Amino acid sequence: MAWALALHGGAGPARGRSYDREEAHLAEVLRRGADMLEEGAAALDVVVAMVGELEACGFHVAGRGASANADGIYELDAAVMDGVKRRAGAVGGLVGFRSPIQAARAVMDQTPHVLLIGAGAQAFAKSAGLEEVGDPAAYYTPAVSRPVEPGELAHGTVGAVARDTAGRLAAATSTGGLLNKMPGRVGDTPLIGAGTWADERVAVSCTGQGEYFMRAAVAADISARVRYGGQTLAAACAGALADMETQGGDGGLIAVDAMGNVATPYVSEGMKRGIATHTGRFEVKTFR
Repeated sequence: MAWALALHGGAGPARGRSYDREEAHLAEVLRRGADMLEEGAAALDVVVAMVGELEACGFHVAGRGASANADGIYELDAAVMDGVKRRAGAVGGLVGFRSPIQAARAVMDQTPHVLLIGAGAQAFAKSAGLEEVGDPAAYYTPAVSRPVEPGELAHGTVGAVARDTAGRLAAATSTGGLLNKMPGRVGDTPLIGAGTWADERVAVSCTGQGEYFMRAAVAADISARVRYGGQTLAAACAGALADMETQGGDGGLIAVDAMGNVATPYVSEGMKRGIATHTGRFEVKTFR
């Protein structure tokens, strides 16, 4: 009956400002997710619901809180993966819809594909009846609006991982991508194995400079370290992040394994995160 849940609101926080509002909301969402798992909800349904709430709040660089690209267009990415049969769905460069994670879930449930991008993703989301944004200027409230230096990979993401009472694992991740990114840029979030992964061993959701997470295949690497190296979840996560960091990137991740162990490591200044388990553990933090 062991269950475990972890959420993140991105590895972009910097010291010098308060994250009390974000932490309070993260705690509310975490409690709802914990209640769902306690009542026997499937891990897949829980992670999608959690990420949907984090998209809608506007406090993180995802969903409503996303920032526009260099052309002023909001292009969003998301992915979801069910560890039971490794089913997955993802969207990249999605424009005009409130919940990219719902679009990713629809790709998984309603198509034979894993990833839809751009105009194709938009047409599919419309055909699936997903809620549209309407006026972007009225809907989006960028969580981060500071100027971005040339070449800076300023980022933000939200994610959830869970183990339910039946032992099933699932992961979901959603992002607005890099601040002021080039049009058409897609990061690690919708790439299965890079920013999102779930199988019978682990569920992982990453956040950080996606270019580096892609080069290191961080999310799938954690599962491989557990499977082939016999590492604990904590050691596998630390090793995968260290491999990414050697290339010059920063960020973090949340992960849960088949036994309900949870890890939330990061190699950035901070990471908004929360953990809840059947043992009564409940914590929300931004810094160490």
